[in-house]
Amino acid sequence: MLYGILADVVLVVHLFWILFLIAGACWGRRRRLVMMIQAAGLVFAIVSQVCGWYCPLTILEVWLRERQDAARAYTGSFIAHYAEKLVYIDLSPGIIFALTLALAAATLWIYWRAIRKKAS
Repeated sequence: MLYGILADVVLVVHLFWILFLIAGACWGRRRRLVMMIQAAGLVFAIVSQVCGWYCPLTILEVWLRERQDAARAYTGSFIAHYAEKLVYIDLSPGIIFALTLALAAATLWIYWRAIRKKAS
């Protein structure tokens, strides 16, 4: 049971990380540390997709679920059930990669404008 709870926690953290990567530029344009963390996360997302790597949070969640009960299908909590559908969206890898690149371009544009505004 403990492994299942920990797997659910990792899944929720994973969901919040994805939301941070998507919307973090709005927060990061005023905070340098947030900008650096979000930009590094986007770079890692692009590199991991190009190299075919899995996200470390996915690996941890799978490991925890296997420790919970390797033979049992996913039967997580209500929140985890819906969070899983958001985290592991059913799109082709090509579309996910294109969306990631578009997100990175939009983030760079937001950060570039914020930096340019501070410089003037």
